[in-house]
Amino acid sequence: VNSVVFSPDGTKIVSGSEDTTIRIWDAATGQQVGDALTGHERWVTSVAFSPDGAQIVSGSWDATIRIWDAATGQQVGDALTGHKDCVTSVAFLPDGTKIVSGSWDATIRIWDAATGQQVGDALTGHEYHVTSVAFSPDGAQIVSGSDDETIRIWDAATGQQVGDALTGHEYRVTSVAFSPDGAQIVSGSDDETIRIWDAATGQQVGDALTGHEDNVTSVAFSPDGAQIVSGSDDNTIRIWDASTGQQVGDALTGHEDLVGSVAFSPDGAQIVSGSDDKTIRIWDAATGQQVGDALTGHEYHVTSVAFSPDGAQIVSGSWDATIRIWDAATGQQVGDALTGHEYRVTSVAFSPDGAQIVSGSDDNTIRIWDASTGQQVGDALTGHEYHVTSVAFSPDGAQIVSGSDDKTIRIWDAATGQQVGDALTGHKDCVTSVAFSPDGAQIVSGSDDNTIRIWDASTGQQVGDALTGHEYHVTSVAFSPDGAQIVSGSSDATIRIWDTATGQQVGDALTGHEALVTSVAFSPDGTKIVSGSYDRTIRIWDAATGQQVGDALTGDEAFPSVAFSPDGTKIVSGSMDTTIRIWDAATRGQLQ
Repeated sequence: VNSVVFSPDGTKIVSGSEDTTIRIWDAATGQQVGDALTGHERWVTSVAFSPDGAQIVSGSWDATIRIWDAATGQQVGDALTGHKDCVTSVAFLPDGTKIVSGSWDATIRIWDAATGQQVGDALTGHEYHVTSVAFSPDGAQIVSGSDDETIRIWDAATGQQVGDALTGHEYRVTSVAFSPDGAQIVSGSDDETIRIWDAATGQQVGDALTGHEDNVTSVAFSPDGAQIVSGSDDNTIRIWDASTGQQVGDALTGHEDLVGSVAFSPDGAQIVSGSDDKTIRIWDAATGQQVGDALTGHEYHVTSVAFSPDGAQIVSGSWDATIRIWDAATGQQVGDALTGHEYRVTSVAFSPDGAQIVSGSDDNTIRIWDASTGQQVGDALTGHEYHVTSVAFSPDGAQIVSGSDDKTIRIWDAATGQQVGDALTGHKDCVTSVAFSPDGAQIVSGSDDNTIRIWDASTGQQVGDALTGHEYHVTSVAFSPDGAQIVSGSSDATIRIWDTATGQQVGDALTGHEALVTSVAFSPDGTKIVSGSYDRTIRIWDAATGQQVGDALTGDEAFPSVAFSPDGTKIVSGSMDTTIRIWDAATRGQLQ
């Protein structure tokens, strides 16, 4: 989360993120308000409310500025274009009529908020990236900070620089802001200091404020100008007395990664912070205590999701090394996260009776969990020499199959955890996906060697030749419910259906995705196929005709994992935006 700010009335918070979205949150409950605002094509770096709270402006690494209706979440007009590199900072004029933006193209630009047109020429003078911009409270001046280690003040009407550059920082200036009365400017820098400047003379006021142990990323005055808040790459937030420069109380701790943005609420009672730990946190400005829980679930990409056999629960695995169980009806997490893996979890699945969960991880192990208690069952299953990429139970729950980046497939006794027979070898590159046939007699595997292979589950021998046709890595494979067909997804952006008995491709490739296909699955009745992709869409296909059914389901980031519910009425997806979503398979509307 790169940028956070309160609405003028303090009831809402807006956040911008590296997942390319803007989100609005209820400041009292911490719940997201409406859907994510989508349109930017790269990281959102800066967000701000208009003075009346009716609009939001955002800047992005896609070099554009966008204006949004805060009530509906819809984009207002076209994107504002003109910058030639990443937009790093945006702000409204106090009367809401203009917007100022700073960019890595070393310029500052002013825009008409109503028309979206640039006002006058770009403001030039900085010798390197502009990182932060802000209007003075009366709108007469603009302050800018830059990677050239300077701060500059500009006449907002003429675009001319006012006086000399403010110098003193010994490294990049990351954030600047005016005091509420416009008399002072505060700046934060990668030199780990905060400095206060006289806006009229450009002279530094007092000594630098020191205490942070890493880059200072964001600074802001309190509404009464008495305090300054700062966020830092040291994962902390600090509050300072603006008149003495002394730190007020202890550092605010809780974030697990660098703090990228901080802001006071309009009444000065609370502070909001955004962090690279993907959370937004609210703090009591007087006590420094966190208010409520962080707005979060998984702390990193969700890589695998699956429904329980009765459809009542969902299991998810994530790059945050945890497995989580969710109530499919309410979307609430059930119990604590299942922890034990030492690295990213890549694949999860329920046992056929729903009593256990199996997980595979980049720590090279497979683990079995009690689904009701969340406790690990027995020791980790070891044998793979590299990342485990895919795991699945046999239909009777007696065995587990696993695929790995070590190019092998292994079968395990689910009761003892012992490997059954030798590893299945033949693939010439990483094995990405494995599944049992519905009768348990065969195993299908997909690989980065662009092939699909079928194996006899009892002997471990390959059945027939490799299935070829994909032009790039095979990422996901699954049997149809009757075992007669296999579906595969690939980095070539296509889905293909195969005859299990002959190994021949059935019909043409299913095309429509615009990036690699990450996950495929048949519906329980075998009539539909669902696919997830890095193009940020989920698509449903008619298994008989290969035609897409309806419009694509869209999200904020790539979907590494999709699955049907046991009754076929719902689809669950896991996303790189850290969320799990539930969709109505018939209407394609989001349910959770």
